[in-house]
Amino acid sequence: MVLRKILFIILLGSISFSIYAKELYTLKFASLIPPDTAWMNEINAWADDIYKKSNGRLKFKIYGGGVMGDEPDVLRKIRSNQLQGAFFTGYGIGRIYSPARVLEMPFLFKNTDESDYVRKKLMPEIETGFRKKGFELLGWPEVGFIHFFSKKPIRSLQDARKMRIWIWSGDPMGEALTEVAGISPVPLSIVDVYSQLSAKHGSINTVFNSPFGALAMQWHTKVKYASILPATNAIGGIVVSNRFFKKLPADLQDLLRNTGKVVGDKINFVSRRDNHKSIELLKKSGIEFMWDWNDNEMTEMLNIRDQAAIKLAESNYIPAEQFQRTRKMLKEYREKNNNLK
Repeated sequence: MVLRKILFIILLGSISFSIYAKELYTLKFASLIPPDTAWMNEINAWADDIYKKSNGRLKFKIYGGGVMGDEPDVLRKIRSNQLQGAFFTGYGIGRIYSPARVLEMPFLFKNTDESDYVRKKLMPEIETGFRKKGFELLGWPEVGFIHFFSKKPIRSLQDARKMRIWIWSGDPMGEALTEVAGISPVPLSIVDVYSQLSAKHGSINTVFNSPFGALAMQWHTKVKYASILPATNAIGGIVVSNRFFKKLPADLQDLLRNTGKVVGDKINFVSRRDNHKSIELLKKSGIEFMWDWNDNEMTEMLNIRDQAAIKLAESNYIPAEQFQRTRKMLKEYREKNNNLK
C-alpha cells in the first residue's frame, strides 16, 4: 500500500512536470539595432516584462546588432524556425507585406502628426496583411525621418547623380526611385555599409539613415555632410511568426499583443526624441547639413516619387489604389486641420 502511494506520487509529479515543461516557450528575437542603445533597452525591458508577467513561461533570447545577419537573413531564419520574431525596418517589412511601405513613400508626410493619422487609418488592413503572410504584427516602432549622409557636398540633384549612393540590395522601392531619378546606386547589404564607407576606395560615398541611426551605427564617423530636408519617415515593425504565435496559450498571445503595442509606442517616443537630439549631436561632431531643396527641386522630387509609384504599382509591390487612398487620407487630414486653424 505504501509503495503504491509512493509510485502514485512519483507518477503525479512526473505528469505535473511534463505539463509544466510544455508551457515553457522561448522567443528568439533578432534586430539590427545595436546593443546599449535606447531602442534596444526598450526591447530588453519588454522581454523582462513578458518574462515576469508570464511567470517565466515565455522568455526572449535577443540577438541585437545584426549578429543574425541582414533582414533577409533574419526573415529566412524565422521561416525555417531558427528564429521566431524580429524588429524589421521598412526593407524587411516589404518582404512580408509590401503595401505597408506606402507609409514611407518619399516626400509624403511633412510631420509625424500626418504619418500617425494615416498609419492609424491603414493599420487594421496592414495587420491583416501580415497575418495572411504568416506573421503577427505586434508593434509599429518607426525608424524616423531619413536624411542623406555623404563624404562630399551634395547641393543639388545633379550632385546626387554623381555620387556612389548605397541602396539596400534587392530593395524594390530604392531601385524604382533611383532609376527614375537617373541615379546609379550601389546595392549592398546593410552589414557591409560601414566597411565600405571606411575603406579608402570603398564602393559607396553616400548613405541614408535617420540621425539616430547614423550615430548608433557609427556611419557619422565616415561622412562629412547631411541633407537638411528628410526624404521620408521610415517605418518599422515588431513581428512574430504565426507558427510560433499560434502555439502559445491564449493568455500569452494576449500578453504579446498588448505589450507589443506598448513597446512599439515607447520606441516611437524614444525615436522621435533621440532623432531630434541626434541632429544637434551630428552637427557638433562636424557634420554639415546642406541641400535645402528649393521649390523647383521639390517639384522634381515629387515627380520622381510619383513616377516611382507607377513602377511599384506595375509589380504590385505597392498597388496604385493603395497609394491613391493614402494620399486621399492625407489630403483629408490637411483640409480638416487647416479648417481648425
